[in-house]
Order: sequence, then C-alpha cells, then structure tokens
Amino acid sequence: MAIRWFSLHTALGIDLGTSNVLVYQQGRGIVLREPAVVAVARADGKLVAIGEEARQMLGRTPGNIHAVSPLKAGVIANYSVASAMLRHLITRVCGWGRVVNPDVAMSIPCGATGVERRAVLDVAHDAGARRAYPLLTPVAAAIGAGVAVTAPQGNLVVDIGGGTTDIGIISLGGQVTGGAVRVGGQQCDDVIVRYLRREYNLVVGEHMAEEVKMQIGSAERLEHELTMEVRGRDLMDGLPRTVRLCSEEIRETLADPLAAIAEKICQVLEQTPPELAADIMERGMVLTGGGALLRRIEGYLARRVGIPARVADDPLCCVALGTGTYLESMRRQDGVWEPTAATVTGGFYDRPA
Repeated sequence: MAIRWFSLHTALGIDLGTSNVLVYQQGRGIVLREPAVVAVARADGKLVAIGEEARQMLGRTPGNIHAVSPLKAGVIANYSVASAMLRHLITRVCGWGRVVNPDVAMSIPCGATGVERRAVLDVAHDAGARRAYPLLTPVAAAIGAGVAVTAPQGNLVVDIGGGTTDIGIISLGGQVTGGAVRVGGQQCDDVIVRYLRREYNLVVGEHMAEEVKMQIGSAERLEHELTMEVRGRDLMDGLPRTVRLCSEEIRETLADPLAAIAEKICQVLEQTPPELAADIMERGMVLTGGGALLRRIEGYLARRVGIPARVADDPLCCVALGTGTYLESMRRQDGVWEPTAATVTGGFYDRPA
C-alpha cells in the first residue's frame, strides 16, 4: 500500500491487537489492516519490514533478521518496536505532509493494568498522535457491532482476539462489569502445534497451525466433517512429511481453550446486577473478534453458558469501527456519544492533559 502524501483527516480509531492492527479513518472507514508483526535487523535494531511482509518472514528469516510481534496477550511487550510500527501505519494512512497530527482512539483490553494502559497511550503519542483516548475493548466492540450502548439495557459482548478474550456487560454508555482471560486465537494455534508434535511427531509453524484452525477447526460437531493435508518436519528424521487431519480431532484439541472462555463468561455473568442479567437472557451475547469466525462457536457458547449467542456482522472490524465511531462522536459534540461522570470514573475514558 502506497504512503499518502497529504491528508486533512485527523481522527483515527485503532484496534491495536495481538495478531492484527486495524485503522479506522474519519470519513473513510477501515483503511488499513495489517498483521501485528515487525521484522527487525539483529545488528542495529533497524526495521526491515512491517505487517503482512513481516508476517511472511515468520520462520523463514536468516540469522541477521528476526520477526517479532510487539504485543503479547493484548498488551505491549516491546515498546520501541510497537511505537515504530504504529508510527509507520499512521504515516501510511495520514501521509507525510499532514498539517495536523491525528487524534487517536485506542482499544484497551479489560485485563490491562494501569501501567499497561498508560503504555498504549504513550505509544500512540510517540507514534505521532496529537491526543490519544483509551476505550475498553468490549465497549468499542459493542459500538462497532451496532449495539445500542447508551440505552438503559444490559448487553453482553465477548471479543475473542488473538491473545486475549475480553468480556463486558455494557449499559448506559459504559462497562458495568467485565473481565478478560488470556486465551485467544494464538493459544488455539499453540494447542494445535502441540497436538501435531505429540500425536504425529510433526513439527509445524504458526502459519500452518492457523491455517488448520481456519480450514477445518470447529467448536461443535459439523454436519459434514472436513479434512486437510498438513505439511511439516518429521521430529524423528528431520525430513518433510505430510499428514491428513480431520476436523473432529482439531475440535477435541480446541476444547480446553474454548472451555476457558466459556468459564470466564460465566464468572462475569455471576457479577452482573439482576436487572441487567434479565436483559442479557433476553438479548443474548454478541461475539466479535477473529475468534468469532470459528465454526459453530456461537452454538458452543450458547450451550455452555445457557444464553443465546450471535456473531456480529463483521467481527474482525468491530473494535476498530467502534473506536473510530466513538472518536467521531466526541469530535462532533452532538450528544451521540458524550462520556458521563460514571463512565469517566469507571476508568475506560481518560481525557489526556
């Protein structure tokens, strides 16, 4: 994607995820989606590639280059790399010759500590943001999914991301209660890697594990079971080998991480006020994030938790859409979205100095 040289659009909503970074630009919608991967030269720390180009290097880099993800479990693990990556992406969207640095709204995981939340805002400022606003991930996901977040009704939103699953009960424009479990798409990939090593003596990389999950993974039994060939390296003789997997064995492999998500949802519901719990029983839960694309996951969670579940129309983009919509409403000052004292005190909105 070519870098734009001039832009007057100065409002960006950013979903800074463990697996992907999505950017929403005022008036244009989602303008950028890139893997959250950076290739760095070992000698001087210089960035070699960012995004999809860097992701293609995973497991294939020579000794003088290593590909890293600057975020782990939804929070920043490598500050300098995260700052450089975000600066590059903002420049791609806003252009080199921008007149004013953009205002940026950033999604923040529920389980992030105060230090981790501040690190996200500091990265945004270092990357060129004029002002940075945090927004809890479930609130952003709810806005992006079209949920009436300002209504006096309880809404349960579950965002299944790459490194963490964020769960929030949303009402009257804020999060009443919520929680997070550090289980997401990457953990599902990890259990597939371990399963292939244990059962087939086959070593595969993250790319192949993710492809297995996407092509034949499911949370519940399928009407017609799927199969696929998986290529990797034999653990015994080190030679390339191919095995055929079926969706049933991958479903059993994913049982533990999916059970952890369902258990956390139940824990959040136990802390929910009775009035909101009644709303949720009637309205059900909304699933967002890349993990919501797993086959039959809505049926699985509905059965385990005991309330209806549905997948949002565009689960991958909900958080980015929500942060952008939130920031646009703030800039318009038209009352569509104006933080109340309760939501400010609640901690998800932190107006910068």
